[in-house]
Amino acid sequence: MTRSDAPRSPEAAPAASPSGRRGKRRILVVDDEKDLVDLITYNLGRNGFEVLTSYSGNEALDVAQRELPDLIVLDLMLPGMEGTEVARRLKGDSRTAGIPIVMLTAKGEETDVVVGLTLGADDYVTKPFSMKILLARITTVLRRGEQSESGAAGGEGGILRAGPLTIDTSKHEAAVNGEPVKLTLTEFKLLTALVAARGRVLTRDQLMDKAMGTDVFVTDRAIDVHVTAIRKKLGSANWLVHTVRGVGYRLQESEEGE
Repeated sequence: MTRSDAPRSPEAAPAASPSGRRGKRRILVVDDEKDLVDLITYNLGRNGFEVLTSYSGNEALDVAQRELPDLIVLDLMLPGMEGTEVARRLKGDSRTAGIPIVMLTAKGEETDVVVGLTLGADDYVTKPFSMKILLARITTVLRRGEQSESGAAGGEGGILRAGPLTIDTSKHEAAVNGEPVKLTLTEFKLLTALVAARGRVLTRDQLMDKAMGTDVFVTDRAIDVHVTAIRKKLGSANWLVHTVRGVGYRLQESEEGE
């Protein structure tokens, strides 16, 4: 079952939807802890969001594919179908691949975060968490998406090239030897930052700021996971992203480079 019965604050102004719908942005909250879902729903409602809820993996997948929410708050430990499998299927479906995901993980183990980020999640929050932190993460992820769409709609930006790689920042597209490369929003921003730096080394902190914003805390390991995913998607052109040990990453424009 789904619900969109979050309490509404009379002071909350309707927010524009990144997906183009008019009215409030819709958040799908997925967790098998009803009390937690109710708490998140209440707080999201007070902050001007419309909320859909699911309590299992199978149900979440169905709701996401049918309702196409603007963002999904997804617990990794779910009955029926684990959150990691839900994320994998959502990112593998062209209809839902662009929906940002903020993961919830109860274990607090690095492995859970690594798996989720590898599957394409945009951010994560470890239980127990402050509601203010969750709201901040949600707002930041949505803002990144809005900025990306705004740039595409306005035709701003341009074409960046490095070896066999082409990035169209206005259309939010990347290709290797003319073949499209499917990247998450965070991956696209990271790769764009590296290409735009034209060989300058970017520290992990600099990459975090460029891809996720200065108000989001992300571990160095999370950045490494995103870079690993980018390299995998670049295929034979994975040499483009060069590791500078102890510092960060830089663009390498030729396969024979250092």
